[in-house]
Amino acid sequence: MTDLPGIVITGASGRMGRMLCATVAASDKARLAGAIERKGHAWIGRDLGEALGGAPNGVIVTDDPLDAFAKAQAVIDFTAPAATIEFAKIAAQARCVHVIGTTGFETADLDALAPAARHAVQIRAGNMSLGVNLLTQLAKKVAQALDADWDIEVIEAHHNKKVDAPSGTALMLGRAAAEGRGFVLEDNMESGRHGITGARTPGAIGFSAIRGGDIVGEHDVLFATAGERIVLRHIATDRAIFARGALKAALWGQDKKPGQYDMIDVLGL
Repeated sequence: MTDLPGIVITGASGRMGRMLCATVAASDKARLAGAIERKGHAWIGRDLGEALGGAPNGVIVTDDPLDAFAKAQAVIDFTAPAATIEFAKIAAQARCVHVIGTTGFETADLDALAPAARHAVQIRAGNMSLGVNLLTQLAKKVAQALDADWDIEVIEAHHNKKVDAPSGTALMLGRAAAEGRGFVLEDNMESGRHGITGARTPGAIGFSAIRGGDIVGEHDVLFATAGERIVLRHIATDRAIFARGALKAALWGQDKKPGQYDMIDVLGL
């Protein structure tokens, strides 16, 4: 077991953190090497297995990422932009693979992540699932095939605790469609329409966000023109798909050179 790549999970007590811990612990291809929580958290110093409500597993939750990363080969990080930027710096020092599932980044945040990738493998995606990444490629191809008479809308739905909108996945899909059309998404997007907005801007990619209940994640890419519509859809019913994808990314990155990668690279799409 000690020969298997060691993986640290950040934000271990969170919704995705718990799922990631369980997924890595159950894997026969990796070992759970550490768990990180913020300073002052009730889990600090506790055995992770017990904190999760099960048997002790020998992994002690810590607020010292440098020590944990130094003893591992990868870190999987679904936290928040500010925390992820700091974790990226530490992962670079430790030369361990940094898998980033965090969403809600601004352009300045992404710029802040880049220097760390000169020293370590950095794999970032708004969504780690195989199905969503296939959908991204399909959205690009359909957008490329259809002219500007076809409007493009991305509709996404998530649970009521999600703090960012549009979702990282929705932005992935929008950027793929924009690439298919030959422009940068941020130059021609519409989001959060309200009131008397006027007619839809020709050629723009629109976004709508739904928040409610415990929806894991639903994404539609709608192509609409006079008389017909095409809808590409992905529905997630279990967060385990994201954890499995993140683990796949962490393992894939073990023999790669430092740099920035995404799930398209991991999946070879």
